[in-house]
Amino acid sequence: MANDELLNDMAEDMDKAIASLTSKLAQVRTGRASVSLLDSIRVDYYGNPSPLNQVATLAAPDARLITISPWEKSMLGPIEKAILKSELGLNPQNDGKIIRVPVPELSGERRKELARGVRADGEQAKIAIRNIRREYIDLIRSQEKDKEISEDDARRLQTKVQEVTDRFVKQVDKLVADKEKEITEV
Repeated sequence: MANDELLNDMAEDMDKAIASLTSKLAQVRTGRASVSLLDSIRVDYYGNPSPLNQVATLAAPDARLITISPWEKSMLGPIEKAILKSELGLNPQNDGKIIRVPVPELSGERRKELARGVRADGEQAKIAIRNIRREYIDLIRSQEKDKEISEDDARRLQTKVQEVTDRFVKQVDKLVADKEKEITEV
C-alpha cells in the first residue's frame, strides 16, 4: 500500500469517527430549539419506521419552539407518540393541524450533566481515533517486518500518522468545547 494511500485511508476512517461524534452532539439538547434535536426519532409510517423529517416539515420559529407539520393528518398521533416515547423529555402539543414542541429551559444541574455526557462522547471519539492510529501503526510495522518498506520510511510514516491523529484529536476537542459552551450559555 502506498504511503499517501495509507494516510488517506486512515484520514477517511478518522473522519467517520468525527462524523459519528458530530451526529451525537447534534442530538444533545441545549435548551435552544433545533430541528436536529428530533433526528433520532422514528415514526411508524404504514408499518415502516421512518425518520420524522420524511413524514413532516420541521421548523424552529424561535429559540424555544419546534413546529412539526405532518404531510398527512393521520400522522399527528404517531408523531406525538414517537416524541413522547423518546428520551428527550419533550412534551408535544397537538392542535389537530400541527404539533408544537416547546423546548424548556435547562436547569443548571441538567446543563452540567449534559456537559459531562458531551465530554464522555468526545472521549469515545478520541478512543476510536487512537484505535485507528494503532491499526495503521501495526500495519506499517508489519510492512517493515516483511521488508515492504525501509526502516526510515516506516519511521517517517509513523510520524505522519501521529500528526494526522493529533489533528483529528484537536478537532474532537474543538467540537466538544463548542458544544459545552452552547450548553452552558443561559
